[in-house]
Amino acid sequence: MSSNAQTIAQSNPKRWKALALLCFANFLVIMDSAIIQVALPSIKNALGYTEANLQWVMNAFLILFGGLLLLGGRLSDLFGQRRIFMWGVSILTIASLFAGLAWNEMALNVSRAIQGAGSALISPAALSLIMILFSRNKKEMGKALAFWGLSGAAGGSLGIVLGGVLTQLLSWRWTLLFYVPVGILVLVLSPKLLDKGKRKIGLIDYVGAISVTAALILIVYGIVTVEHNGWQALSTILLLIIGAILFIFFILIQMFTKEPLMPLRIFKTPNLVAGNVALILLSASWFPLVYFLILYLQQVMKFEPFMAAMGMLPAPILMAIFMIVLAEKVMAKFGMKITMFIGFLILGCSALLFSGNTIEGNYWSDVFIALLLAALGNALAYLPATTAAVSEAKPEESGLASGLYNTTYQVGSALGLAIMVSIAAVTASTTGNPVGALNEGYQQAFFWSGIVAFTGAVLALLFIRSQKKEDSNGLK
Repeated sequence: MSSNAQTIAQSNPKRWKALALLCFANFLVIMDSAIIQVALPSIKNALGYTEANLQWVMNAFLILFGGLLLLGGRLSDLFGQRRIFMWGVSILTIASLFAGLAWNEMALNVSRAIQGAGSALISPAALSLIMILFSRNKKEMGKALAFWGLSGAAGGSLGIVLGGVLTQLLSWRWTLLFYVPVGILVLVLSPKLLDKGKRKIGLIDYVGAISVTAALILIVYGIVTVEHNGWQALSTILLLIIGAILFIFFILIQMFTKEPLMPLRIFKTPNLVAGNVALILLSASWFPLVYFLILYLQQVMKFEPFMAAMGMLPAPILMAIFMIVLAEKVMAKFGMKITMFIGFLILGCSALLFSGNTIEGNYWSDVFIALLLAALGNALAYLPATTAAVSEAKPEESGLASGLYNTTYQVGSALGLAIMVSIAAVTASTTGNPVGALNEGYQQAFFWSGIVAFTGAVLALLFIRSQKKEDSNGLK
């Protein structure tokens, strides 16, 4: 084992520096869906968004990100991970410039969507590079995945803090323009730290990519329109049915085409299906929880953007500690199944605590304690879910596995947010007092986010096979 580790160290002397760059890129990608959250009320006032349409600032990014990740994984496998990674960073940087200069609602939504498309190239290429760098050493792979998970979790939480600071001190536009200089920095460092990679010959399943992206857009849009049209409306039903048909069409294409975007054989990989479903449930619980907590702090408790950002600051700090110091040790001792179960359980309990928040809420009693639990639960659930989703994939399918992993997380975020926004909007519309109506909507969104987390806990118990036991059996 030690000689193998020495060989890896000699053949990849820059792997830890490369990991730092790739994790920083992941940090930026995940932060892109968070940094703008504190700025949402300011954007609403500046560009004239309605309360219902405001979520498209988030979902325009998430839908294109989630819908194109499988294509990004395939492109990175065929054209080389570094090439696709740098293309993605370039697209994200340019789109961020136009988003920061957006002159109306449509301009911002389109720019956000293009940001999502660029991110869909970055994430699978970056994770694939990490899997290649650390594939021969399971101990190093576990540590690398822990840093990858931490970078995503930190991006999601620190993005909120940075977004609050930039919005308060400068303008909401700088939450987007911020990506221009840091994107250029990543592009400068990439050729120095990342291996070029090998190009392969193969076809690209563009029909599959278009069908799965269109399916996701229609399903999310159908859920978003529920607030105005209701679940029984013909327009809502048609959107959801067409979206479902397109998704079935995508699966059929994958079954019968020679070089599919998502070869179905990958689902035979141990724990991969359960790991990806766990990621859907985790993101569908965590992402709306953070979204509504930011709105609660600003629109109910009347925090300024900077103070709201500071109110979220404990989350990234504790997640960093929990992810590196605690989650890895707990998973090593108890295995993926128990660690994931505990994480989902704690996350669900924190969401239920948030669902009891009132108009006269106090930060320390109503927000802080539940936020600590949410950070702990997310850290404990995220690491085993990520490990289950990608660690057993074959090296030649690393791009596909990482694309699938990122897809499920972003799809879960987009669908979870759309559903919780619809629940909150329908609940709020039945109450007379404007602030009371908002708070009642937020309470319901928190409650159902908790139910989603508890569902993830049940999934972990029923379907995750503990890697600890498998590894020990293999050693015997």
